[in-house]
Amino acid sequence: MRPYHVGIAGATGLVGQRLVARVAEHPWFRLVAVGASERSSGSAYGDVTRWMLPDPIPEKATALVVSGCSPEDFAACDLVLSALDSPVALEVEPRLARAGLAVVSNSSALRMAGDVPLLVPEVNADAVVRIAARAETGFVVTNPNCSVTGLALALAPLHRAFGVRRVVVSTMQAVSGAGLSGPRAVELLDNVVPYIAGEEEKIEVELGKILGRASAERFEPATIAVSAHCHRVPTIDGHLEAVSVELERPARPEDAAAVLASFRGDIEGLKLPTAPRFPIVVRREPDRPQPRLDRDCGSGMSVVVGRVRACPVLTLRFVLLSHNMVRGAAGGALLNAELLAARALLPRRIRA
Repeated sequence: MRPYHVGIAGATGLVGQRLVARVAEHPWFRLVAVGASERSSGSAYGDVTRWMLPDPIPEKATALVVSGCSPEDFAACDLVLSALDSPVALEVEPRLARAGLAVVSNSSALRMAGDVPLLVPEVNADAVVRIAARAETGFVVTNPNCSVTGLALALAPLHRAFGVRRVVVSTMQAVSGAGLSGPRAVELLDNVVPYIAGEEEKIEVELGKILGRASAERFEPATIAVSAHCHRVPTIDGHLEAVSVELERPARPEDAAAVLASFRGDIEGLKLPTAPRFPIVVRREPDRPQPRLDRDCGSGMSVVVGRVRACPVLTLRFVLLSHNMVRGAAGGALLNAELLAARALLPRRIRA
């Protein structure tokens, strides 16, 4: 297909850098614009970015001149991938959408808005029905919180097979999730911080929107009670989550594990470039998953589940791991954009 022209807002941050790296090599998308704050504007991307990935900055991006994040700055784009901080995104993203741009966001600013799909494509691809009527005039779709993404993927097949009633989850979240301005090393070495501002609240409300139903008129959230406890731990990448779940119908651990392992989701057959072959990988070892060993499973796009066993208080308990910077951020946003392209919902603003 003729590639879509893509701009990245917030391109110099950690998530923005991963978006730049992935879009530069993408078969469907062509990187044509990078936007950031005013202090970076007017300089070459390679000169102002504190690059944090092991591979060098893609040649296609190095010489791009960093702009601001106004509609005029992305005038040569069909699609904007946004890695903006939430306070900025709350103002910028609706403005881009009103200008006719498709905006795929990693920000939390608009996740719970009534007209914005909160997408995990394998779980709720049909939520794009909410923006179908506005595909040619601009819209916003968003990723969930990085911890919610893995949790939603693991719970979706259980919800479909057995019904999920209540969830208790304790997260152990990597430092990269806090961005370049996250905790200093001295705060995390030999330590765990049992608080991440706003995270527990996001998990408790976003999950229902993803696992619920969507129509052209509204979202109907799933009635699942969620209790979340969030911790920052001294791992670099990969959010580990200990989950206990109450199901509506009985399920033996081996049956639940089989349901998880066989899950392929709503995008099977679409051949989206970023989609993993196995959205959920089930490990049978008693000590897996582990961030260092399992976070790159499926090129970072698979959720790894282990220790599936009976729960003496609820029904089941298990441990899951997802790569917060890939599945939970840049890779998830790219997969959302691919879904929109496959569903013919990305406007073709640029004809050349």
